[in-house]
Amino acid sequence: MLKHRKIKHLAVNVLAVFISTFCMAQNPIISHVFTADPAPIVYRDTVFLFTSHDTASTSATNYKMPDWRLFSSTDMVTWKDYGSILSPATFSWATGDAYAAQCIERNGKFYWYVSTFHKKDSVSSGGAAIGVAVAEHPAGPYKDLLGKALIINEMTTDMKYGWDDIDPTVMIDDNGQAYMFWGNGSCKWVKLKENMMEVDGPITTFKPKNYIEGPWVYKRKDLYYLVYASAGTKPEMIEYCTSKSIEGPWEYRGIIQENVPNSFTTHPGILDYKGKSYFFYHNGVLPTGGSYRRSICIDYMYYNEDGTIRKIIQTKEGVATVK
Repeated sequence: MLKHRKIKHLAVNVLAVFISTFCMAQNPIISHVFTADPAPIVYRDTVFLFTSHDTASTSATNYKMPDWRLFSSTDMVTWKDYGSILSPATFSWATGDAYAAQCIERNGKFYWYVSTFHKKDSVSSGGAAIGVAVAEHPAGPYKDLLGKALIINEMTTDMKYGWDDIDPTVMIDDNGQAYMFWGNGSCKWVKLKENMMEVDGPITTFKPKNYIEGPWVYKRKDLYYLVYASAGTKPEMIEYCTSKSIEGPWEYRGIIQENVPNSFTTHPGILDYKGKSYFFYHNGVLPTGGSYRRSICIDYMYYNEDGTIRKIIQTKEGVATVK
């Protein structure tokens, strides 16, 4: 009997380790830690999911987001947890929380554009800022590429508050030109030089219908898509525009995701993988979850023949295993 108890105890321990390392299917896809602001990429046939990390208490009335985390999957159902791999402490100029971020690969290196806050110093009077970290593998290690912020609050003046320079999204167009979009209250974009660490020209500011924050920009066939969290209602929804040019003009296309349960924010991340399109977002449905304790989900994304996006159907089941 003692031997059987030891075997059972060992089995339980092995299962606990497995659960802490691999996050199994169904929405939310990650249930052992609170995650938000999904930013997926595909590298060498593997999906790498970069996330922010909520650690606020159940009674908190504001965010507590100490770091950025990474997960990976080859079947869209089982997710490996790499833990915390970057934080604002990586940046000597930074202070405050780790807000939405996105990573992109170019020429064998991974550039992770992050939003946080800038210390008050001779460069900036504070406010939100965007930095960039670099590594030679999606899992790092990452280091501050510039030693200073790429975007600071003083570089954009259309919004008269200090938290508008957040939520970067980056894409490389077919001609090799890189672009970064970002912003709260208004959407801003700028070209990036090939070194991915310098802006290349002026910053352009515009405001798509109902835009509030969290842009995600990408190209599919001949259309460019700008998907974002909207301020048309509270809580947020996801709306989008399309264009024949990455530089606009943008045509408003409508709502694709309604409010999410138990969270007043939502945030898009969009990915094509092994023949299917996936829509990543966050909600607050985990036990003790909420607007400051969010969790990432995935559902299928479908397009009409004219390239418009069908409404996202939020499910508890999530997506099926990719074979």
